Amino acid sequence: MEPRFHHRLLRTVFLTVIFISVHSSSHHHHRRRLLDEGGDTGLVCDSSLDFENVRIKNAYIALQAWKVVIESDPHGATDNWIGSNVCNYTGVFCSKSLDNPQERTVAGIDLNHKDLAGKLPDHLGLLYDLGIFHINSNRFCGILPRSFLNFKILFELDLSNNRFTGSFPLFVLALPELKYLDIRFNEFEGKLPEELFNKNLDAILVNNNRFTDNLPENIGNSPASVIVLANNKFTGCVPSSVTKMTERLDELVLRNNGFDSCMPETIGKLKNLTVLDVSFNGLKGGLPLSIGEMTNLEVLNVAHNMLSGDIPASLCLLPKLEGFRYEYNFFVNQTNNCLKLAGFDDKRNCFRERPEQRTRTQCMKYLSRPLNCSTLGCPGQHPPPPPPPPPLPVPVPLPPPSPSSPPLQPPSPPQPSPTIPPPISLSPSQPPTHMPSPISENLPPHNYICPPCDQRPITCDHKPPSPSPNNQPEPPQFPPSSGDNQG
Repeated sequence: MEPRFHHRLLRTVFLTVIFISVHSSSHHHHRRRLLDEGGDTGLVCDSSLDFENVRIKNAYIALQAWKVVIESDPHGATDNWIGSNVCNYTGVFCSKSLDNPQERTVAGIDLNHKDLAGKLPDHLGLLYDLGIFHINSNRFCGILPRSFLNFKILFELDLSNNRFTGSFPLFVLALPELKYLDIRFNEFEGKLPEELFNKNLDAILVNNNRFTDNLPENIGNSPASVIVLANNKFTGCVPSSVTKMTERLDELVLRNNGFDSCMPETIGKLKNLTVLDVSFNGLKGGLPLSIGEMTNLEVLNVAHNMLSGDIPASLCLLPKLEGFRYEYNFFVNQTNNCLKLAGFDDKRNCFRERPEQRTRTQCMKYLSRPLNCSTLGCPGQHPPPPPPPPPLPVPVPLPPPSPSSPPLQPPSPPQPSPTIPPPISLSPSQPPTHMPSPISENLPPHNYICPPCDQRPITCDHKPPSPSPNNQPEPPQFPPSSGDNQG
């Protein structure tokens, strides 16, 4: 499911750079002074070129270094990257500098859908004044350069649909003005850092990568309006802190991961949420009753999980709900209002007198074992207190014996009351062996082999200071997907 992004966020190429009230840090100014005071030696390849200011000169160096390591340009996007007027280069946009309006600078890069192949050189860190960096739907590969730490006023970063590898790019956490982060459809791996959800981002799009492990519990600290984590390898609990994002969260997509907990009971607090997709996981238990309080919900997808019980009657009465998919679960009751929704799908459940349901044997086998969500070990869910012990019997005093009566035998111990076996409750058991296969996403073709880093070295030897990247972890091994036949 593709999120419906806010157009105001995606189309602010120039307004972002001109109107954001930011001040570059002292570290940023210090590094710029090092370039300015370094003279002209080694800064440009062609000494005959004239540049209107040092910012444009640095941009020329960065863009020429990038052009050299672009190995494939089938549409000729960089053919006019010649000469000192970098503001006329395809995909390069200039504006007045924020700290000196008398000077022009490169404020944006937009090379989306150019089918370019190659790498990103360290020289790109010379583009200190970038507010927008969009290179989605290309074939760039490798590890992102650490020199991106220089982008102190970067507002939008879109690296989606490429071949970038390594762990989550930690330099993102040090970009003070970043609001829009899109790194989906790449090959990043490992854990998501907790700091990501403490950052003041409006959009976090990391779907279709190789991220693993549990989601950080502090996800609820994020002020984002759109969070898409689909098609990764996250496991464990859906953090209960997601219910803290009551003010701004508009879309939450956790589709096709390995979550195997119950849904947070207070999910209904997300009254501004319009899209909730938790399909193709291993979620257990029932739908929380509070879900019927999500008055702005338009799309709900809980299909292909291990959910059971009744569908809350209030859910299918939500005023804006248009699409509700809950196929391939173990629900047992629903109201006729659910069947009236335009986008409903209830097959492969345990509904009586509905077509395409599971067999009685499958339903009884799964529903005949108890499940206590509080025993799954998820933070924020505490097990119920144990029942109090039964009261002890009060002894009854015996009357004193009369003189003529024979001596009394000691009383026999009271007979225990017959034990009544507990009733068998209906609740989920362990998930069946065969889980459904997720709906495939349209991944870009992997027909480009990333060239070696030392191929076609650039003749300009000036680079901005850049720390060496951290060692990257070995890519995790994932089990193959299984078929759609649950139960």
